[in-house]
Amino acid sequence: MENVAHVKKKANGDWDEPHILDAHIQGVAALAESFASAFGNGDWGRIAGLWHDLGKYKPAFQAYIRKASGYENDSGDENGPGRVDHSVVGALWAGKRCAESAPDIGRVLGYLIAGHHAGLPDWSHEIGVGGALSDRLKDVEHLEKALEGKPPQSSLDASLPSTMPGGIIPDAQQAECLGEQMHLWVRMLFSCLVDADFLDTEAYMDGRKAAARVFDDNSLGLEALKARFDDYIANMARKLGICEDSLVNRVRAKVLAECRAHAAWTPGMFSLTVPTGGGKTLSSMAFALEHALRYGKKRIVVVIPYTSIIEQTAKQYRDVFGDAAVIEHHSNLDPDKETQRARLASENWDAPIIVTTNVQFFESLFAARSSACRKLHNLVDSVVILDEAQMLPPGYLRPVVSALKGLSALFGASIVLCTATQPALAGRIESGKARLAGFAEGSVRELMSDPLGLSASLRRVELKRHPKGDSPVSWQEIAAELSAMEQVLCIVNTRKDCRDLYELLPSGSVHLSALMCPEHRSEVVAAIKTQLSAKESLRVVSTQLVEAGVDIDFPIVYRALAGLDSIAQAAGRCNREGRLNALGKLGQVIVYRPPKDAPSGLLRKGQDAGNEMLRCFPDEVARLDPGLYARYFKLFYGKVNNFDDKDIMRLLAGPDIGELKIQFRTAASMFSLIEDGGQKSVIVEYQTHRDDGHEEISSMDLVVELEKIGAHRALMRRLQRFSVNIPARAFNALESTGSIRQIHGMEGLYVQEASNLYDPVFGLKLEGTNLGIYDLIS
Repeated sequence: MENVAHVKKKANGDWDEPHILDAHIQGVAALAESFASAFGNGDWGRIAGLWHDLGKYKPAFQAYIRKASGYENDSGDENGPGRVDHSVVGALWAGKRCAESAPDIGRVLGYLIAGHHAGLPDWSHEIGVGGALSDRLKDVEHLEKALEGKPPQSSLDASLPSTMPGGIIPDAQQAECLGEQMHLWVRMLFSCLVDADFLDTEAYMDGRKAAARVFDDNSLGLEALKARFDDYIANMARKLGICEDSLVNRVRAKVLAECRAHAAWTPGMFSLTVPTGGGKTLSSMAFALEHALRYGKKRIVVVIPYTSIIEQTAKQYRDVFGDAAVIEHHSNLDPDKETQRARLASENWDAPIIVTTNVQFFESLFAARSSACRKLHNLVDSVVILDEAQMLPPGYLRPVVSALKGLSALFGASIVLCTATQPALAGRIESGKARLAGFAEGSVRELMSDPLGLSASLRRVELKRHPKGDSPVSWQEIAAELSAMEQVLCIVNTRKDCRDLYELLPSGSVHLSALMCPEHRSEVVAAIKTQLSAKESLRVVSTQLVEAGVDIDFPIVYRALAGLDSIAQAAGRCNREGRLNALGKLGQVIVYRPPKDAPSGLLRKGQDAGNEMLRCFPDEVARLDPGLYARYFKLFYGKVNNFDDKDIMRLLAGPDIGELKIQFRTAASMFSLIEDGGQKSVIVEYQTHRDDGHEEISSMDLVVELEKIGAHRALMRRLQRFSVNIPARAFNALESTGSIRQIHGMEGLYVQEASNLYDPVFGLKLEGTNLGIYDLIS
């Protein structure tokens, strides 16, 4: 009997023809080779594919897979009942073949093949996460048993790879970063292997699903999408020419023209420094499309820090390109708007335009799990737009900057750092306690020819310190000033500040904080926009969640003292469309020192650096000159304790990198941009209020459905719109009083139990849960 890789049942319950093992390994080898060829290492992909399932030639595995108990779901869980470890065999064979002539090749292939089901392993145990490659390679009897099954000699004797990372002869830039980037190169090869394995297996197991992936619609190629983009911009220009030839729109047109002109620049690292409201969403896409077509780039990946921004940005791109061309990959997706094609493309990013989050993007670049890594090879020869680049977390800057260097140098990606407040990431970055080698001086090219002039021409606000200067201002004083204004937004640093100030404001004022579930916040923001358009009296107090991705336009904005980047983002909510300029006026941004300083940590460091900038450069800050931000970030980074808080680069590129002793799994477990260890999620009681013709949704109805039929992807994503994250200590207090309960049969998933726990204004109530922690999160 022929050796079998996978089996399945037909719809009638009979067994279908098996997936022949020889055919499977050849199919995976061909796919992996084609994927890895994109970065000059197709021979590595091919040999990894040929050897990845050598363990399935074990007689024990063949006996197992022919048992009915193993046919139903060949998931690759080698630790389940009756399972047979097969993934280590190819790694053992690689070690044996390469032992004398090329041990490094054997080590690299060992990581790829041994991890193709369970994920990239550590070389050795560091924190007890298990599955160390050095231990698994001692089990040589696995190889002996597999050879008894007579794998094809042509596969066993296949030529070893001869190419170097980045191609046969890496250029000087590639060679310089190879030691630091070895982990990324191995992870990219791993992506090629696991995606090839997934796809070849899927083609056998579910032909309809595989067919739905086929992407041969020429109307969705980048050339066709550029034509759609050009038509959209032309139509928009015609409409604006008729109804609103404003200062802001003239500047946006200039930004767009420069982005298009500079798309001809050779691939590499770029910055796009445009004031808030200057049209960088469309202009950066214009650059990406023209640059991609000129240099044969395959796709455009837009990376955004917050889901609140991503939903707005993706909608704008869908308006331009249509739903089918834009794939969103983040946690708050609306399942009703997802097509099967979109769901499949989010698995491996095989689509022309991807819109995703910082968390998804960077955690994938440092992931170990096969499902998380499989998309990475589709970043090769892409254009990556990092929106709001100043949001890159300081405690992860070293690994993040390193990964961006590697994507550009080894994998042909063009990177665009896109923001109004460009961080100082070039050259050597130092604080009193930490050092970081940033991007090489001059390697990041600015797409705007005159950022200072651009900022001056688009000046819409005047930034002032509160009359009390550096002295704290009481909430009673702030409330009195806000109450005397018709339309004003006040941004505070913490949730508690938000509530304290709101309670002093007149009836009809609006409160916004992250204690409100996303559905609630969305409805409140929509109401704010309606009131602003109607020129109604409106006073809004909000945490900083309103500073990014919420296109609102107030004549006056108050901002609690914070980092200069946050102050600039707040200013972007003031006179955003420049309508006051037409009246010969500027919007007013007033920076005040709140009664209590920002919480300790990065928020406090940002506040201190921002305060120093206000004292030392008052005139430049009043104008929000873009040249200030490099100085601000150098000052801010100088206060940072560590640019690699978790010591991740030691795990991936430490002193043992010459021996390829890499701790993939430990590093992946430590790389978490959102530190959620002290956070818990609670589903709250909220009923949507629809005026768009759609059916209203009750979170409690969704919970009933969950308990009745169990979890599924669409339902869980709906429930995310009704969840609130709170500190663990507050969560424990609510659980101890019976205010929340675990959903039946859903370990770790909690729902509101007390009927009065969610307030229609403030959201989830935390009174009585140790208010000291209430200050810590905004």
